[in-house]
Amino acid sequence: MPIVTVEIVGTAAAAPSGLARTLADAIGRALGVPAGSTWVRVRTLASDAYAENDTPASQTPAPVFVTVEEREPPHGDALVARIAALTEAVARACGRDAGIVHVEYAPPSAGRRAFGGRIVR
Repeated sequence: MPIVTVEIVGTAAAAPSGLARTLADAIGRALGVPAGSTWVRVRTLASDAYAENDTPASQTPAPVFVTVEEREPPHGDALVARIAALTEAVARACGRDAGIVHVEYAPPSAGRRAFGGRIVR
């Protein structure tokens, strides 16, 4: 069960209505997982809480940061393909250029995450 956190730089008002549902559906399809098995959290990060070194605020893009946690993430070419699919899906859903969507894979959740008090094995 992938847990995906999508953090969008910008105001909450700039995010389209229903974005969490749109992202959950798009990400689930990109990952090729069954309905109800992808959990998506959407957060916004105010533009003034994000900066890039030696770049004026007016020239700083508004990126999207995606963190994915899975029981056992893919490796090698499978990871490359999955990141490409996720990047495109999130970019489309958020109306952003894929070049400013950044995907991070968290360590495997097996052995360190619990649901309802039961550790993921």
